[in-house]
Amino acid sequence: MAKRLRSSEVCADCSAPDPCWASINRGILICDECCSVHRSLGRHISQVRHLKHTPWPPTLLQMVETLYNNGANSIWEHSLLDPASVMSGRRKASPQDKVHPNKAEFIRAKYQMLAFVHRLPCREDDSVTAKDLSKQLHSSVRTGNLETCLRLLSLGAQANFFHPEKGNTPLHVAAKAGQTLQAELLAVYGADPGTQDSNGKTPVDYARQGGHHELAERLVEIQYELTDRLAFYLCGRKPEHKNGQHFVIPQMADSSLDLSELAKAAKKKLQSLSNHLFEELAMDVYDEVDRRETDAVWLATQNHSTLVTETTVVPFLPVNPEYSSTRNQGRQKLARFNAHEFATLVIDILSDAKRRQQGNPLSGSKENVELILKSISNQHSSESQDNDQPDYDSVASDEDTDLETNAAKSNRQKSLDSDLSDGPVTAQEYMQVKNALVASEVKIQQLMKASKLEKQSSVSEGDYDNPTTPLELEEPGSGRKGRQRSIIWQGEGSIPEDTDTAPSSSLPSTEDVIRKTEQITKNIQELLRAAQENKHDSYIPCSERIHVAVTEMAALFPKKPKSELVRTSLRLLTSSAYRLQSECKKTLPVETCPGTDIQLVTQQVIQCAYDIAKAAKQLVTITTKENNN
Repeated sequence: MAKRLRSSEVCADCSAPDPCWASINRGILICDECCSVHRSLGRHISQVRHLKHTPWPPTLLQMVETLYNNGANSIWEHSLLDPASVMSGRRKASPQDKVHPNKAEFIRAKYQMLAFVHRLPCREDDSVTAKDLSKQLHSSVRTGNLETCLRLLSLGAQANFFHPEKGNTPLHVAAKAGQTLQAELLAVYGADPGTQDSNGKTPVDYARQGGHHELAERLVEIQYELTDRLAFYLCGRKPEHKNGQHFVIPQMADSSLDLSELAKAAKKKLQSLSNHLFEELAMDVYDEVDRRETDAVWLATQNHSTLVTETTVVPFLPVNPEYSSTRNQGRQKLARFNAHEFATLVIDILSDAKRRQQGNPLSGSKENVELILKSISNQHSSESQDNDQPDYDSVASDEDTDLETNAAKSNRQKSLDSDLSDGPVTAQEYMQVKNALVASEVKIQQLMKASKLEKQSSVSEGDYDNPTTPLELEEPGSGRKGRQRSIIWQGEGSIPEDTDTAPSSSLPSTEDVIRKTEQITKNIQELLRAAQENKHDSYIPCSERIHVAVTEMAALFPKKPKSELVRTSLRLLTSSAYRLQSECKKTLPVETCPGTDIQLVTQQVIQCAYDIAKAAKQLVTITTKENNN
C-alpha cells in the first residue's frame, strides 16, 4: 500500500516539507536527512520505513498516520513546547541545519536520551510506577485514543503487562474491543498475539469471538511476522495463513553445500540452542534483514548526482546497549555475510523455527551463537584472511570492511530451487528465489569515500574534484568480447588464466584504477537515477555501459594476478557485471518476459550495481596499499 503525501505534512524533527519516511514506533513522519540519523540509532530506538517504496500492512500505516495527525510528536518534544525552553536557548532542528552535528545531536537527545519527554514525579519504587502506567494502558486500549496509549508506553507502560485482577493483557482488551490500531501499536511495542489469558485464550481468540475477523487475521500475521519477513526477503513470497500455511522455506537446489561438514555442524549447533537463545538469534537476523532491505530502498531513492553526502547507509547493526557486547558483536558480524552465506543462515532459521513450533524435540548441548555464525561464514571460505578479521567495537566504522571479500568461488555459485516445503511452486516463484539470493547489501557511498581518501595521497584535491572525462565506449565488437569474457568468468568462478603465463605481482597505478573506478561509478549513478525515476527501459543500455567500463577496469590488471585478494575482487567485479546484465534483460516488454515482478528485478539490479562498486573499491584499496609499500 503506497502512502499518498499531503503538502501540509512536515518532518517531525526539522519541519522540512514532504517527509517520505516514517518512524513506526514513534508515530511520526521524517525527511531523508533525519531518517539517516534515525537509522544510525538502531531499531530499538526508531523503526523506519519508506512511505512509498516499502510494502505496508494497511492498518499499520493507518496507525502511524493517526498518531502523526493527532500530535504524537508532542510526546517526544513536550518540554520544547514550553515558552521557557525558548528562553533557555533550547530549540528543535530546522531544515537548514547541517545533518552533523546539528540534526544528529537534536535527534539523539529527542529519542535516545528522551530529553524532552514529560517526566513523572520521582518515586522511590519505579516498579510501582510502571505497574500503574501499565494498568492505565490496559484500560485505555479499549478506546480509539492512540496518542494516550503511546504516551503511556513512552513513560514505561508494558505492552505485555498481565493484569492480575483481569487475568489478561492489553492486547486481549484491544482485540475484544475491535481496536485494530491499538493492536498495531501494542504489537510494535512488543505485545505477543500468542499470549494466553487466565483461561488459556489468546488475543486472536478474543478477536474471533468478538466478530472482528479481519483483526484476528492481522494478529495471526503479526504472530508470524519474523518468519514471514525472512521468507519474503529470500523469495518474495509469504505464507497463506488463512489456509493454515504458516511457513515458506526455500531450499538450495545443489545439496553439496548443505552436505558439507561445516554446514552440518552449523545446523546442529543451531538446533541445540535453547528456545531463548534461538529467539535472540532469529531477532538479530530479522534486524539484519531490515537493515539490508532498508539500505536498498535508501540508496534507490536518494539523489545520486553525488555519492559523497552526509547521509549515508548504515554499514552494520547499531549497538543496542541492552544487549551484551558479545551479542552486539555477533549482530554486527552479520553484515559480513555475503548473499549466499546470509541466505543459508536465514533458511536454517526458518527450518528450525518450523520444527520448534511443531514441537519436534531435539536433544543436544547448548552452543554459543558465535560458533553458529562462524560456522555458517566459514562454509564458504578457506582463505586465511577471513579468519583474522577484527572484532567490532561499540561503533563499527566503514574502514572495517575495506578488505572484506564477498566474492564466491565456483563451489559457492549455487543455483537455487524454490523447493518450498509448503505448497506448489510456479516458475515465477522459482525465479524470485533464484534472483533474491544473489542480493548483497554493499554500500555504494563507501566506494567514492574510499577512492577519495586513497587518491589524496597521490593526486591533488583539485584533480579529484574535476575527475577525468570518461573514455569513449568501445566499439560494439569490443563490448561483445568483454561480455564473452564475463560469461566465462561467471561460469568458472575464476579469472581465466593462461597456463603459459607465470603469476604476476605487478599492479596498475593507483591513478589508473581510480580513474576507471570513477568511470564505473558515473555509469552506476546513471543506472540508480533510472531506478529512482522508474525508467526501466534505461536499464539495459546502462548495464551495457557499466559492463564496458568493468571490462576496461579488469584489463588494467595482469591476466594471472599473484594476489588472491586481487583475483577475488576481479572475480566479483566481472561476475557482478554479467549478473547485472542478466537482471536488466528481465525488464524487456512483458510479452517477452511474462510474469516479471519489476520491483523485485529493480531491487536486484540495484544490488548488483553495489557489488560492482564494492569490488572496484576493493581494487582501489589493494592497489593503493601495494603501490605505497
